[in-house]
Amino acid sequence: MTSHRGQSEPLCPSARPEAPDARIFGVVDNSGEAPEVRYLAEPVPVTAEVRALLQGAPPGEVWRVGARCAGSACGHFDGAHCSLGERLVQLHSRPKGPQPPSCALRAAGCRWFRERGIDICFTCRFVVSEGETLLGSEADRAALGQPSAAGREPIAQTGHGLSG
Repeated sequence: MTSHRGQSEPLCPSARPEAPDARIFGVVDNSGEAPEVRYLAEPVPVTAEVRALLQGAPPGEVWRVGARCAGSACGHFDGAHCSLGERLVQLHSRPKGPQPPSCALRAAGCRWFRERGIDICFTCRFVVSEGETLLGSEADRAALGQPSAAGREPIAQTGHGLSG
């Protein structure tokens, strides 16, 4: 993602990979108790070649994708703010260190960061999606009104072809 700092349109940190300007800014690590995003140093465009690396896995379970915010075309947009970012900050109490992980999307104009400040960055790395469903620990899913993940097969951590 080239710098969007001068751009008035913010970037969505929970974008669909089909978005015209979609870039992968993180890879999901499923090796712990709950999925966690490992951020890439440089975002990678979502191309047909990169999508082929998924080998059938849902993109949201493997990557975090950013793109221009869809604004009123998105169900999370309330006309002024992203309600998803707001709910995440209200529902999650994540440990906060001196600094959140480095994130290329934050530097380029992340909507959640613009609206919620640095606190959202400590929660953001735990946001993983499968289509329209957020994944995470059972407590996270319950707090957001999402179905249980019981019985789900974890996505393997190899074969995504990207590294941070």
